[in-house]
Amino acid sequence: MTPDLPSDLPRGRVRPNRRFATVRTVMALMLREMSTRYGRSPGGYLWAVLEPLGAILILGLAFSLIMRTPQLGNSFILFYATAYLPFNLYQSLSLLVARSITFSKPLLKYPAVTWVDAILARFLLNLLTGVLVTYLLLTGILAVSDTRTVIELGPVVEAMALAALLGLGLGVLNCLLIGMIHVWDLVWSMATRPLFLASGIFFLYEDLPQFAQDILWFNPLIHISALSRSGFYPMYSPQYVSVPYVLFFSLIPLVLGLLLLSRYHRDILNA
Repeated sequence: MTPDLPSDLPRGRVRPNRRFATVRTVMALMLREMSTRYGRSPGGYLWAVLEPLGAILILGLAFSLIMRTPQLGNSFILFYATAYLPFNLYQSLSLLVARSITFSKPLLKYPAVTWVDAILARFLLNLLTGVLVTYLLLTGILAVSDTRTVIELGPVVEAMALAALLGLGLGVLNCLLIGMIHVWDLVWSMATRPLFLASGIFFLYEDLPQFAQDILWFNPLIHISALSRSGFYPMYSPQYVSVPYVLFFSLIPLVLGLLLLSRYHRDILNA
C-alpha cells in the first residue's frame, strides 16, 4: 500500500524538503544576537565603535606624553591602531565563539538548531562587526591625521583574516573546554590577559632584546600585528613573520575542537 499523501499535494508528488535550512537557522541566530546584544543597550552598535576607539585614543595620548614620535611614522594613534584592531578582532571572536553553546543552549534543544549553527552565527556576526569597525576607525584616523599613508591592502587583509581564523580556532576549542570544565572560562581569561602586552601593540619586535624575541616569536599575535603594520608603513618589512606558523597554530585547535565537539556536544547540552 502506498502511504497517504497530504491533501494539498497531487498524487505522485512529495512535499519538497526545506532548503537552505542551515542558512536560515544561522541568520535567525544572528538576528537574535543582534537584538539581545546591541538592541537592549542605549547606543546599540555605536558601542562597538566607541570601545576600540576609546582604547586607541587613550594609548595614543598616554604614549605621546612620554615619547616624541612613535616607532613608525608620525602618528601615535595610527601606530597603535594598526596592531590593536587585529588583536581586538581576535580577542572578541575567541571569547564570543567560546561561549556560543552556552549562549544558545536553550535553542539547541530543538532539532532544527545545531551546535555548528550556533558557532557559525556568532562567528559570522562578530566577524562582520569587527571588520566594519576596523574599516570605520582606520578610515576616520587616516582622514583626520596628516600621515600621508599609502595603504597596501594585501598585508592588511591577510592580517585580519589570520586574526579571525586564530580567534575561530581557539574559540571552538575553548567552546568544548568551557562546556566540559566550568571554570575554564575564568582560567583562560586570566591566563591570556598578558597577551595585550605581549602582542606587539606597544612596540616593535625588532626593538626587543634577543632573549625576548626568542620567546615572543611563538606568540602568533605578534606575527599578525607586524603583518598588519607592514600594510600601512611601506618602509617596515618584518622578516620574522611566519604565516604558515599562524595557520598551523589556528587550524590545529580548530580541527581538534570540531572533532571533540561532534563527539561530546550532547554531554555539554545535558550538563
